[in-house]
Formats: sequence, C-alpha cells, structure tokens
Amino acid sequence: MRVDALEYDLSPESIAQHPPSERDSARLLVLPAQGAIAHLGIRDLPSLLPPRALVVLNDTRVISARLIGRKSSSGGKAEIFLLKRLDRGDRPETQRWQAMGRASKGLEKGCVVTCGGLSVEVLGRSGDSDGLVEVELRGEEGALVDDALARAGRTPLPPYIRRPDEPADRDRYQTVYARAPGAVAAPTAGLHFTPDLLGRLKTAGHKIAALTLHVGLGTFQPVTVADLDQHPMHEERFLVPQEVVDAVAHARREARPVVAVGTTVVRALESARDPERRGHVVKADTTTRLLIQPGYPFRVVDHLLTNFHVPRSTLLALVCAFGGTARVLDAYDAAQRSGYRFFSYGDAMLLERETP
Repeated sequence: MRVDALEYDLSPESIAQHPPSERDSARLLVLPAQGAIAHLGIRDLPSLLPPRALVVLNDTRVISARLIGRKSSSGGKAEIFLLKRLDRGDRPETQRWQAMGRASKGLEKGCVVTCGGLSVEVLGRSGDSDGLVEVELRGEEGALVDDALARAGRTPLPPYIRRPDEPADRDRYQTVYARAPGAVAAPTAGLHFTPDLLGRLKTAGHKIAALTLHVGLGTFQPVTVADLDQHPMHEERFLVPQEVVDAVAHARREARPVVAVGTTVVRALESARDPERRGHVVKADTTTRLLIQPGYPFRVVDHLLTNFHVPRSTLLALVCAFGGTARVLDAYDAAQRSGYRFFSYGDAMLLERETP
C-alpha cells in the first residue's frame, strides 16, 4: 500500500493535550459496515455492541520509561528512554533494557547515569540501529528496580503531546485494569474505561476477557518509505492466555462477535489466530511483527474500538484495513469537522469489520 494513501489534513488544535475530565466522557464515532456514521459517547457502548459480545482488553501496564538524570563522571544531563526489557526478570535487583539515550557528549560504554534512586549503566550498543543502547538498571541502597523505577521514572507521553508530563498523567495514562508491567506507551482505547462502564458491560450481558501486549515505542515509529510493504515493523511481546482461547471458542460456538479494545488487541488476536479453525485463537506467549494493512484477511476480530490515529502510520493502516480506507478517512474528516479530539487522550470510534 502506498503510504500517501494514509494522509489526511489534521489541525494541531484537534490533538488532545490533556485527558478529558472523566475517563468515560469521551465522544464516540460509530462506523457500521453499512450505513451512515453516528455521533454518540463511550457511555453508550454497552447498548451499541451486538448482544452478548466478547470484549477483549489489553491489560499491559505502562512503566515510567523516561529517565532524566546526570552522568556520574561529569554531571552532564542525560536522558534514557527504556524500550524493551532484555532479561527474564529472575533478578529483581537488576534489569537489562534496550533503550534510547542522549546526552550532551554522548553515552559511551561504561557511562553511569544516576536518576533519583536509580543507577543506569550503559553496557554498549544494542542491535544495528543508531542511538539504541543496552543498559543495566540498579536500585540504589539495595532497592528493587521496579520500586526505584516507579519513583525515579517519568510518564512516557507520546511526542504529539507538546507539554511535560504532570503528576496526573501517572494515573490517566494508564488503564484502570492495567496489570502486567512492560509497556512504554498506553493501549489508549482502554483509557476510556471505568469500573462503572466495565460493570455496565457485564450487566448488559457482554463477556470480558484480557490478554497482554506490551506496547513499544515503535507504535509511534514514523513510516519513512513510500510503500508500506517496505516498512520495518516493530516487534512487540504478547500473551494470549488459555482463558482468552476458551472465551473466543465459546463466543464462536454461540455466534457472538469478538470486540477488540484497541489496535494492540487486534494485533495480538490476529497473531495468535488458529490456522486450523477460522475465527479461533491458540494460546501464545511470544512476539509479533504483524503489519496489518488494507487487503489483510481478518480471521478473529469482528468489531474494533479505537482512538483516532496519526496520518501515514501503521495504526491508521490497520484501521483502514478493518473499516475500508475511503470510509475511515471520510469518518476522520467528519470527526474533525465535528470537533472530536484526536490521538492518545482524545475521543474514540467504534468500527464494524467491512468484510465479515
């Protein structure tokens, strides 16, 4: 697919810089497979979904991945952005990560950066990409790394939020059901959910299940090629537990639809699709580089709840594959004209798959 087919004009004023006053107060643009769009709200979701739908969430938890500190050798300012954990987590007093780093005079091997109660040692370059390093984290005075990171790190807001992170972001850039630490960006469709909304979904007869996909910084990676087929898709770790396998199988037996809350859930479910049984998934604990673009044959997901995405991005390509490029971009235009808020802290849309 040509990337310029994913272009649209976006007013900077449309990009939400702060979350709404209440999580479930976001607007919701509904795009059915056939027929006109509707302008409703997230609170309408329980009545909008088909009867007894299976709603699948991503329960990843965003870590405080942005570290700002000083080089112990010179006192110069340095910034470390954690990307992907490299060890297996069997030593809680240390952690190894792939990271992006920058400092006034570079981050050479052996450099130690102190960030509050956390010590970060640069072990060397990581992979083939310029600017990526492997680092080791240690909590000072014997503190566990997770505890030290939670205190010293800052919320990794995406680059289109043009302000410093604030104390409120620690809560609001996190879903209320976040459980498994490891993401460096939020699964933003889930930010709209509250305990009350989850309760009303259950009361309405919908089933809820959760998988885990640790969102990486690659979700914001710019597409710099003309053809999306040439784009080096980022890798993300995901877990589809047996409970989700069984929930999807049960939904299929009863002809109930599967609703993905966010593009990350789509990627996980489609990556775990059962090659033998259409519409089913298999248990999985692995990584995915799945790139979904128009023409992709969806096997598992029937409805998608998602926020509005950046032009020329792989996330927008996925949404266009799901709802049809022309119809999705027309809906984006209607959303802008109607004053919707875009991107991570913005409003949402609910799509029905264009081709069953």
